[in-house]
Amino acid sequence: MRSSIYMPMVDFRTSTRLMLKPWIYLLLASGLEAAWTYSLRKLNISALKTAIVENPLFSAAVGIEFGYLMTYLALGGANIYFLSLSMKSIPMTIAIATWTSVSLILIKMCDIFILKNPTNIYEFFFLALIIVGIVGLKYSAPA
Repeated sequence: MRSSIYMPMVDFRTSTRLMLKPWIYLLLASGLEAAWTYSLRKLNISALKTAIVENPLFSAAVGIEFGYLMTYLALGGANIYFLSLSMKSIPMTIAIATWTSVSLILIKMCDIFILKNPTNIYEFFFLALIIVGIVGLKYSAPA
């Protein structure tokens, strides 16, 4: 029987991997966005300028402040790079909504569990609504 004429042979493992790759890029971009946001807490341009003026160029003080700047730039660049890779396969509106939402959830989780900021049940409820919205967007989007 010549089934290949009537039904194309599809390797489902490969096609599933190809479908998941943009979503993995999008989740990676979201994580990098959250890390980039927290790098803003450490970045202080005036402290970098002061360190450069008051210390030798290759001192520890300048190195630390310059490291914060490089971390900020690297996280921002990697964030946009992976977001752009994901947007080649995922519709732009879905990608941006998911990227923003997942980043927001990760930032809030870091606030709660790492920085020990107080929270309440309402915040968890609305974060759950965001997650429901993301899943709804993913499954309602055209293939």
